[in-house]
Amino acid sequence: MNIGLIAHDSKKKLMQNFCIAYHGILSKNQLYATGTTGQLIKEVTNLSVHKFLAGHLGGVQQLCAEIEHNQMDLVIFLREPTNPKAHEPDISDVSVLCDMYNIPLATNIATAELLIKSLERGDMEWREIYQ
Repeated sequence: MNIGLIAHDSKKKLMQNFCIAYHGILSKNQLYATGTTGQLIKEVTNLSVHKFLAGHLGGVQQLCAEIEHNQMDLVIFLREPTNPKAHEPDISDVSVLCDMYNIPLATNIATAELLIKSLERGDMEWREIYQ
């Protein structure tokens, strides 16, 4: 499965911890991330991560293009809901595309954990029908 990973600045440490905690599951899948998030994940986990550009430099648009081409199976976008910085990517495009193409999207750690555990149980196999 192809998993997209994005995190606003205030959530990058949380994303790193998430990837450490679920290293075993994530290592069995293909990971794609915006540049800075991907680099930080790689530094703490040594997971193989395909890195797009930094989110504010077009990385989110690159991830959106993958969603539009049905190349993502799950997206985790840990966002700062109350005070995102002006340079941080907006959730809107990702959210709309995930809804259009039936791609599960987590925007907080609780939902991310549910989706990852679901993936481990095999509950995401229905995505293979879409590919």
